[in-house]
Amino acid sequence: MPRILKVAAAQVGAVHLNADRSETVQRLIKLLREAATQGAQIVLFPELTFTTFFARHLFHDDEELERFFEHGEDVSKSENIKPLFDEAQRLGVDISVGFAERAPSGTGYNASVYYSAKRGEVLAKYRKVHLPGTKEPYEKPDAVNQLEKRYFKPGDLGFKAFRAPDLLSDVVKSGSAAGETKGRGDPILGMIVCNDRRWPEAWRCYGLQGVELILCGFNTVGHAPDLWGSRKPMTKEESEKEALFHHRLVMQSNSYMNACFSISAARAGMDDGKYDLIAGSAIVSPEGHILVETKTKDDEVIVAEIDLEECQQGKEKTFDFDRHRRTEAYGLITSQTGIIEPELLKV
Repeated sequence: MPRILKVAAAQVGAVHLNADRSETVQRLIKLLREAATQGAQIVLFPELTFTTFFARHLFHDDEELERFFEHGEDVSKSENIKPLFDEAQRLGVDISVGFAERAPSGTGYNASVYYSAKRGEVLAKYRKVHLPGTKEPYEKPDAVNQLEKRYFKPGDLGFKAFRAPDLLSDVVKSGSAAGETKGRGDPILGMIVCNDRRWPEAWRCYGLQGVELILCGFNTVGHAPDLWGSRKPMTKEESEKEALFHHRLVMQSNSYMNACFSISAARAGMDDGKYDLIAGSAIVSPEGHILVETKTKDDEVIVAEIDLEECQQGKEKTFDFDRHRRTEAYGLITSQTGIIEPELLKV
């Protein structure tokens, strides 16, 4: 039975270090309205949506640092950004949005939430698990830093899938039907953030919960030789091409291997005239095909109609986990972190 949704990625162009938060929020509202006019029911915004990617900078002033964080238990009530959630509720469009969370404990997380417009509340929260980069800045003055390990802790909420209500009619509810219910209920969603997309363990945790749509906001610099890339020197053009290739590779391959749709939304463009972030926001099918992709590095909305029924092809055949997975062979995945090579051969 078809289970059709209209979904969107809201790519956000350059946001500078001194950007006014309220002006950025107005840009987001404009993108949300554009998506709504095209019939989108879910709109994904990028990682750390409301500010520049501040984790590339070293801050010595705590007060200056704190202005990039949202505080309080419910981000949808945060005074700085509440207008976006209010507009989502007015339009009846669900949103997923990334932000810097300062938890009541004082811990910082690179987080995202899923907000139900019809229910007027946050349904799910995710905290980024795979933090890239370093805690201390590089000594090279022109290096691009990634100091997420300095400002955030690894997420502690795991990879918990959830159902998004009020998007589809004629779905099976708990206690309302007998027989097979897989692929017949409300949509099953999961959130990841940026670097998480490169780690198949995250996707597989969601895949084992029957995920049908993965939401991934990201910030990815196009040229950062100290952080990633080939050992051979690369031009900025070659480096950006490589970054886009790897972004598409992980979104397409993991969508295929877990038989789910995915949406990725980029914070793109040239921040502060120095930090050039890739675009490549896209909606990908369960067979790994890009359905639609952004064409610019500016503020841009892409929309696609997806049928969640298409996820069942992979879940019932190639990636029928119940029939084909062999957990007894996977022990290293949870017992070991770093690489341990086999012993060297004797002379």
